[in-house]
Amino acid sequence: MSNRGLRSTMLFVAGLMGLFGVASAAAASHGTDPRLLGGLLALYAAWAHFRTAAIATLLLAAGTALFAADLTMRHFSGNGLFPMSAPIGGVTMMAGWLVVALGAFLPRKSD
Repeated sequence: MSNRGLRSTMLFVAGLMGLFGVASAAAASHGTDPRLLGGLLALYAAWAHFRTAAIATLLLAAGTALFAADLTMRHFSGNGLFPMSAPIGGVTMMAGWLVVALGAFLPRKSD
């Protein structure tokens, strides 16, 4: 997959994350934090110069999807997705933000 294709895919994933984040929040009666979507949009905007953008975006997308899926399953079925799925999703999201932070210490792609 080309860089442009991956970039488009990640923007698509960010849009789905926003959709499922709002749906999960409504279903589980939790508030949403718009900073996550804002952070993903910033990663998209800086993609060409941010060396760790791809891995950070993948971790954030996977963690958010796992966390939201667990909340949705708990709400609608009374059972979680699988044991510890929400905490694993949360830790995966934290890892994504850590990768963003570590990216500040790596040379830019254009350097």
